[in-house]
Amino acid sequence: MPMLLLRDLPRYECLLEGARRFPELDPSACEVYLHVLRAGDEAFRSCGEPLEAHGISAGRFTVLMLLLRKRHDACGAMLTPAELADKAGVTRATMTGLIDTLERDGFVRREPDPNDRRMTPVTLTPAGEALLQGVVPAYFQRMGSLVAHLSESERRTLVTLLAKLVRGNETEDPSVTSTDGAAPAPVCPSGSLNSSVP
Repeated sequence: MPMLLLRDLPRYECLLEGARRFPELDPSACEVYLHVLRAGDEAFRSCGEPLEAHGISAGRFTVLMLLLRKRHDACGAMLTPAELADKAGVTRATMTGLIDTLERDGFVRREPDPNDRRMTPVTLTPAGEALLQGVVPAYFQRMGSLVAHLSESERRTLVTLLAKLVRGNETEDPSVTSTDGAAPAPVCPSGSLNSSVP
């Protein structure tokens, strides 16, 4: 579901008029807010299409990418469901549901730790890596096309401003975290997908 349920953004003059009726409304802040939501919707729609084409949700894609990155770490240690939940910024109950569906479809498996029966690390299966092999190229191509019209300098400026926006809100309310895992993080594996898929 889109974050912004408006087809056309209001003109700045309309925001000024709104501020006369509602003194709490900061026109420039509202303009930034609406454009951030619109950009987020466009990014989520564009990058979500390759996932939909392969029948995978954004949340499940994020889990698979986290596991892929961990597989290519030097230490090679597997991740537990609790660790995956922390990294994805979702509740443990949400992560359990994501892992359950991925395991049902054969993309991951839980492997009991022989040294600690309380631990059940999750690992990526060959089928999971094969799925990523089909999804990731198109996903990253969409990501690139989304900002293709921005220069490298403009991209860096945008990253800096968005990071500043996020940091400011975290300072105001550090308890706010994501709970639905809706937006997949572009978790980049350190190794090549081609070298891992049988």
